[in-house]
Amino acid sequence: MRIHSELLPIYLNDHLAGSTAGLELARRLVRSNSRNDYGPGLARLAGEIEQDRKSLQSIMSDLDVGIDRVKVVLGWTAEKVGRLKLNGRLLSYSPLSRLMELEVLMLGVTGKLALWRTLRQLAAEDSRLDRRDLDRLIERAAGQQQEVETLRERAVIDAFASDDG
Repeated sequence: MRIHSELLPIYLNDHLAGSTAGLELARRLVRSNSRNDYGPGLARLAGEIEQDRKSLQSIMSDLDVGIDRVKVVLGWTAEKVGRLKLNGRLLSYSPLSRLMELEVLMLGVTGKLALWRTLRQLAAEDSRLDRRDLDRLIERAAGQQQEVETLRERAVIDAFASDDG
């Protein structure tokens, strides 16, 4: 059996746009934190997010869903526009920047987990969806949620802890 819905391409392309923005954000976090102890964990996460994006593209291909280039470009642009926010410093990265970016990354990872769960549910109706691969993607996204939350909790302390008692 196969899924036949005109809504599935829209749904998958919306997630692809989101994954484009999420990958760009993860790469920015890596660049901005490469010289501190956040760097290694963020680099690992960015690599996984890139793999997840490729997995989504592969799934879209398996389902004969074309890529909406306009949505992908809009996702990329949205991440760039998201950088234009006040962070307590005029020209430099601040601990608040890190915290806010980790919170946005958490939203993206949570959305991705929902995508994988949705596709896993649809796998019962469509043999083109590999249940084992989706189970692996669900497990990885859940791990990413935990890892981002751990980094976010550290970032809270770095952003708001005061040394002046």
